[in-house]
Amino acid sequence: MTSLADWPCVALSRADLAPRTTMRVGGQAELLLEPKNPDEFQKACKACVERGIAPIRILGGGANILVADGVLRGVVIATACLQRVFRPGAGGESEEEASAEMPGEFDMELPSAAMVQDDPARDPRLVAWAGCTLPKLLRTARELGYSGLEGIVGVPGSLGGGVAMNAGGRWGDMWDVVESVRVLGAGGEFKDLARADCTPTYRNGGLGNEWVVGAVLKFEPKPRLQIQEAMSEYLITKNKVQPVTAWSAGCIFKNPPAEVSDGRSAGQLIEQSGAKGLSCGDAEVSERHGNFIVNRGKACAADVFELMEAIRKHVLDATGVELENEVKIWRNEPDEGESQSS
Repeated sequence: MTSLADWPCVALSRADLAPRTTMRVGGQAELLLEPKNPDEFQKACKACVERGIAPIRILGGGANILVADGVLRGVVIATACLQRVFRPGAGGESEEEASAEMPGEFDMELPSAAMVQDDPARDPRLVAWAGCTLPKLLRTARELGYSGLEGIVGVPGSLGGGVAMNAGGRWGDMWDVVESVRVLGAGGEFKDLARADCTPTYRNGGLGNEWVVGAVLKFEPKPRLQIQEAMSEYLITKNKVQPVTAWSAGCIFKNPPAEVSDGRSAGQLIEQSGAKGLSCGDAEVSERHGNFIVNRGKACAADVFELMEAIRKHVLDATGVELENEVKIWRNEPDEGESQSS
């Protein structure tokens, strides 16, 4: 067994995963690595491959993921420390240097002086690392007068997972503003993919098994007040129909194709089947939205999995529609979507 000190970044054994997820369920990671920058991220992935440790799972903000109870074999690489977001060239660096090294820190509520020392509208782009949380990214864009992501307000998770799964909702998706994305391939090499080279679809960034390291996002300049008003309006609407503040992984099932469901969403199918209000242990279908399972405080992953199957059966029996998971499941068997969590 490799010593924890031999890894190229912070390494933890038997690390609890539940506190790192928005659902607050799940067991432990046999090994958890926490790189603090893209270089350590790359070295950590290469070290895992060289040492034959598999599977490799990437944990972002912990949304859109359910971790099974017990000890998860392999390695989990957490991107929580990769929090930087900045304007290309801000702070005196050239654009090439900014793209290559992603310098510049952003750990405050508002942009630093370097980010706003000239007119942000001249080049309405941001570079963000994989671990940058979506709320933080939205705050940065708003304060710079950058429009395009208002529709994902209230969505938890991180830039990496958001790009990997094309996070979004009725008002827009992550890939609406992606200009290019930097990924780490299976061989441990960085690759920059232009938007034209990618084919994102509904809740899928189209990146396969490549891991998002960061992305360049291109926005539309707008008045900050207009951006804030849109975000406030969307968030008020979401709070009325979604359990935004509850412990939840987000939407559990994908909306089925309209031709299969007569245009009904997964949430509508769940409510019409009578599954709304079902519970198992401390896991229950949200009263606000049928496609959300919430943890009332003491749920375990087994409770959530059992409830998911009960919902799926209710919908299939009542409507003939078989629901497909949107949430990613990590357990000690072939995973559903081993790529990158939100």
